[in-house]
Amino acid sequence: MRVSDVVAKYIKDILEQQDGEAEIKRNELATTLGCVPSQINYVITSRFTPEQGYIVESRRGGGGYIRITRINTTRSGAIMHIVNSVGKALDNATAEAMLDNMLSSGVLDPKTAKLIAAASGERSYLSVPQQYRDALRASVFKNMLLTLLDT
Repeated sequence: MRVSDVVAKYIKDILEQQDGEAEIKRNELATTLGCVPSQINYVITSRFTPEQGYIVESRRGGGGYIRITRINTTRSGAIMHIVNSVGKALDNATAEAMLDNMLSSGVLDPKTAKLIAAASGERSYLSVPQQYRDALRASVFKNMLLTLLDT
């Protein structure tokens, strides 16, 4: 198992034990897990993002900490959160990560996730000029999610 996977699992375990909120000290966590503090930073910035359903706050200094809070909302609230975080352009890798997160958190069922993945996947945009693909993908992705609000 990679170090980043170990760090992410450790933080997720803390989140589970503490009802969705973890307050950690980066250096202490790095010492506990036997890694460097920059690896903690990498995991937090790549795996605990608003798109993945987390809010991260930090305070620097001697008594500094990083607070990670899992966003607990209704299905509709989670969908709207994702729609609002997409913006005007969406690359394929980010769309896939968002779908994986919505699937693992139960916001989407596997069939719906598969349909949205097909509609937003790179193969669907091969005939579209490169400079327009991410904007079109964002529009399709958001509209498909908004359609789910009616169901």
